[in-house]
Amino acid sequence: MTLTTLTRAASLCLAALALTGCGDIGAKLLGPPDAAMVTAVTEQNLQLRLLPGPNHRITVSVYDLPDLTGQFRERDNVQSLSRAVSQGGGPILIKALQDAGERRWFSVLDRTALDDLLRERQIVTEMRRLYRGETEPDPNAIPPLRHASIIIQGAIVGYDSNVQTGGFGARYLGIGGDQQWKLDTVTVSLRAVSSDTGEVLASVMVDKPIASTSLRGGAFTYVELDKLLEIETGVAANEAKQVAVQMAIEKAVFSLILEGADLGVWSFARPNDGAKLLEIYRREKYRGTTMQTQRSVAMPPDTRNATRVVQTRPLPRSAPQRAGPVTQRVLPPAQATPPAPPPAAEDGEVIG
Repeated sequence: MTLTTLTRAASLCLAALALTGCGDIGAKLLGPPDAAMVTAVTEQNLQLRLLPGPNHRITVSVYDLPDLTGQFRERDNVQSLSRAVSQGGGPILIKALQDAGERRWFSVLDRTALDDLLRERQIVTEMRRLYRGETEPDPNAIPPLRHASIIIQGAIVGYDSNVQTGGFGARYLGIGGDQQWKLDTVTVSLRAVSSDTGEVLASVMVDKPIASTSLRGGAFTYVELDKLLEIETGVAANEAKQVAVQMAIEKAVFSLILEGADLGVWSFARPNDGAKLLEIYRREKYRGTTMQTQRSVAMPPDTRNATRVVQTRPLPRSAPQRAGPVTQRVLPPAQATPPAPPPAAEDGEVIG
């Protein structure tokens, strides 16, 4: 079998594969739309859910998790106004805190839309004042808002593009292919702040790589003296940035729980289970350093009983105070005054 015959056979096989792949993609695009599904539980989320429970549940509040990277999405030769990472860090953080230990670790107070919450409570108070005559709020109708002992704060602090890039390829007699890949990194910072003293009780920082790869192939060769074959095909796979941010936040919550337990801010219900996780966490935290083999004891925060919270309780009342009945003031009808007499006639004036 000659080299020309081999080249022709390889070209035909490559063309058949390319056309088959295009047909599958076309059928996928022209077929019925996929049904919406609940977001699958990732390995990172499962690790967070399987955390052993705490000694007692901790009340925390979340205001926001902003994007402080200032990075925009990359476009070839086009300026893009879309952000590189998700702007919904607050809702993702709330979900991650609720998933910790299957809702056994934190009782989360949502403060991301505090103005809406306060405005709705004002509407209730105003309606009861207008239609029930209440001058003071009734605690049975609108109880006091709960407040948290710890505020969970943080931000998406970094997004680095093209941290690593690479690829390889080969081509012979116009037939070949290549593969390219790149690696981005997103960084999330998270901390627990005491609402009593304002002290930062524990803080962590997590990096999450985001991988992208592409595979291309093609042929540009003569199959006969006057017949030219040209084929191009390819596929690309990009890790979803929203999923990467979600996994980074979930890892940050997981690490913050272990960091707080290591500093004595909170504790596990079963110390033996917590000790095993803390040992794994320390090895990951100090990997590649001499502290990995040395047991270092960090200084605990100055705030004591940081998880203690005292809720506001309304004073007992016999009955809500109401305004008195509104009386309408009725004015008496105005009395008709008699017309004034005509003026007297002057000298020499004839009347009538």
